[in-house]
Amino acid sequence: MRNKFKRITIKIGSNVLTKKDGSLDFTRMSELADQIAELHKQGVEIIIVSSGAVAAGRSEVQVEKLDLVSARQLFSSIGQVKLINRYYKLFRDYNIVCGQVLTTKESLSSRGHYLNQRNCMQVMLDNGVIPIVNENDTISVTELMFTDNDELSGLVATMMDSEALIILSNIDGIYNGNPNDPGVEVIREVLPGKRDLSAYIQTSKSSFGRGGMQTKTNIAGKVADEGVEVIIANGKKNNILVDLLTKREQTVCTRFIPSGEGTSSVKKWLAHSDGFAKGEVHVNTLAHKALLSDTATSILLVGVTDIKGNFEKNDIVKIFDEKGVQIGVGKTQYDSEKARQLIGRKGQRPLVHYDYLHLY
Repeated sequence: MRNKFKRITIKIGSNVLTKKDGSLDFTRMSELADQIAELHKQGVEIIIVSSGAVAAGRSEVQVEKLDLVSARQLFSSIGQVKLINRYYKLFRDYNIVCGQVLTTKESLSSRGHYLNQRNCMQVMLDNGVIPIVNENDTISVTELMFTDNDELSGLVATMMDSEALIILSNIDGIYNGNPNDPGVEVIREVLPGKRDLSAYIQTSKSSFGRGGMQTKTNIAGKVADEGVEVIIANGKKNNILVDLLTKREQTVCTRFIPSGEGTSSVKKWLAHSDGFAKGEVHVNTLAHKALLSDTATSILLVGVTDIKGNFEKNDIVKIFDEKGVQIGVGKTQYDSEKARQLIGRKGQRPLVHYDYLHLY
């Protein structure tokens, strides 16, 4: 069976790439590189979002009395060198060039930086280079960091118009109960409108990564709703990548089936911009109903009841309904001071235009 995807993003988790002592699992990396090289040879464009830098660096130095941020900066600065060097050597054996892309959440908060990042990776793909993406933990600050590389991979997959996002962890997928209980099975498909799997999720996190399965399912649901198929699978299994793409029915994993035909580039950026928000906009019941209608509707100042926080024109803000429930995010056409002066007035240009509004 032939692979149907032309461009995919692969997120490789820390627990896939590292051994129990935190050192890099060179055998597993080699096995994954073999599969990626095979897919690359078939003409598939591949973007890798790779964890493992902090875990790899941790095994190289012994430190005492460092705070968490300083330790993370130290370990990642050492580990990132080890990680990218290993990828470089593995892909070089197949005459494949890879390149490093380090990013931060803050650097993707503006539309201009987002497009610049996208252009960088597009140039790499156009020239047959595999981008290897990771968060730049050496300069990221805790409150401005991605939840983990699952969040980053979701942003990258939608930004680069990937047809599939494969999240490799150390389990086969999402189970319909405790994996250790008899009769419990992997949920094979998650359909649009049925993305809430919180009843099945274990709350524990991985040994070396920051996120857990709840983070993975939240990201997977959001990305699938933007038109990208998301697959959660076991990266410790031999030949897993090739099997996922060529033996769809036989390979155990959890697939989030995409909905619709995707969204515009701007709205894809907005869908992952919640963490960039500088303020809040609260709307009344009528405005909320208008936003829920089938008609393309902007947020007008006449329907705004409150504005919180201080923001500039073109900043991202969170949108809340009359009950205080967040219903979306958007880019403002006013700064907060001007917007407050115009609350409730008719005949003004929209506070958030529909083209720059993403509703959940």
